[in-house]
Amino acid sequence: MEELDELRGSFLLTDPAMPGHPIVYASRGLAALTGYPRRELLGRNARLFQGAATDRAAVSGVREAVRAQRAHQVAILNYRRDGSPHWVLLHLAPVFHAADGRVLHFLAVQVPIAPASPPRRHPGRPAPLAACREEARGEEELPCASHVGEVFVDIDKRGLEAEELRIASGCDKEMALSTANNIFSTLNRYSKLTGLVVCERRCDSVGIPALSSSLNLSLGRIKQSFVLTDRHLPDMPIVYASDAFLSLTGKDFCCSNHLTYPGYSREEILGCNCRFLNGPGTSAEVLEEINQHICREEACTVHLLNYRKDGSTFRDLLHVSPIRNSSGKVAFHVWVHLDESAKHDFSGLTPEVWQLGAVGAVRVAVRSLSASGSLLRPSQ
Repeated sequence: MEELDELRGSFLLTDPAMPGHPIVYASRGLAALTGYPRRELLGRNARLFQGAATDRAAVSGVREAVRAQRAHQVAILNYRRDGSPHWVLLHLAPVFHAADGRVLHFLAVQVPIAPASPPRRHPGRPAPLAACREEARGEEELPCASHVGEVFVDIDKRGLEAEELRIASGCDKEMALSTANNIFSTLNRYSKLTGLVVCERRCDSVGIPALSSSLNLSLGRIKQSFVLTDRHLPDMPIVYASDAFLSLTGKDFCCSNHLTYPGYSREEILGCNCRFLNGPGTSAEVLEEINQHICREEACTVHLLNYRKDGSTFRDLLHVSPIRNSSGKVAFHVWVHLDESAKHDFSGLTPEVWQLGAVGAVRVAVRSLSASGSLLRPSQ
C-alpha cells in the first residue's frame, strides 16, 4: 500500500491465514533497521530476526500473545541481515475485522532501544557466532491445522543468555504505540474505501441491538463522557458511546515529541465490556463494588484508575446508574466518566452534580422513547 509506505517507523504485517504465517508487508524503516531488502522479507516468517542469543522466554511471550490474539510489548534481542545483534522494543497487535471480529493480520512494530551505558565486555564469554544464528534459523515443519502460532516460533532451544540486557524507556513504548496507532488510522482510511473496516481491539457487535435513530439523536445532544451498557446481553456490552467518551480515551501530547494519540473509535468500543478500560493498576475491589451495585440495581460513584488507548492512565471519577424504561424495568446502565486531572467547565456545578445531569438526560430520553417502543431500530 502506498499509504503505508509514507509512514515513518519500522514495522511489518503478517497474514495468519496463510501457511507459515508469512510477512505480507514490510516498511522501508524495517528494511533500513534490519538490513534486509523488503523483497527478501515478503513471504518469510518473522522468526528470521531471531538468533542464538534471543531470549526464549521473550519469544514464548510473543507466541502466547499471538495465540491469544492480544497486544503485547517486549524488549527482545534481534539480529540484522549481517548477523549483528540489536535490541528492539517489539510492539505486537492483532488487526481485527471490525464487523465480525476475525483476525486479518498481525502488526509488529520495532523500536530500537538505545544502550543505557557504554557496552561492557565479559572476559571469557565469546560473542555469538553467525553460524549459530544460521543454525537457529533452521526451519521446522510442524504439522498444525492453524498457522497462527507459527509467528516468532523459538527455533533455538538452548535459550542462550543475551549480553547487555536493555530496558525500553517510557518514550520508546509511547513511540511504538504512536506508530501502531498511525498504522491503524492509515489502514482504516484505506479499508473504508473497500468496505473492509479494521480495528485494533476485537469487539464483536454481532447480536448487539442497534439503538433507534431517535434515541441516538437524543443521546448525541448530551455533552458528557458516557457509555450505555445492556446487562441483559452476555458480558454486558456497550451499546452506545458518546463523542466525549471517545475523546477521553486518547490524549494530545507525549514526552518532548508532541505526539498525538487518538482515542478508540466507536467501532472498537461497541460490543465491548467496560473493563476494556482497565489495566494492571485498576483496583479489583472497586470493580467488585461496581458489580455489587449493578446486581442490586443501585447507583454508585467511585474513583478508579483507568487506561487510555495508548496505555497511559487517568484518574476516573466514575458514576454508574441503572436506567429504567417506562415500565420501571432496567433497560440499560449508564457509565459517566470524568478525568479528574483534566480541566473542566462545570458552569458552577460540582463534578458529581455535572455527572448526574448526564444521568438525568439519558433517563428522560430512554423513558420517553420506550413508551412508544422506539428504543431499537425497527428491524431489531
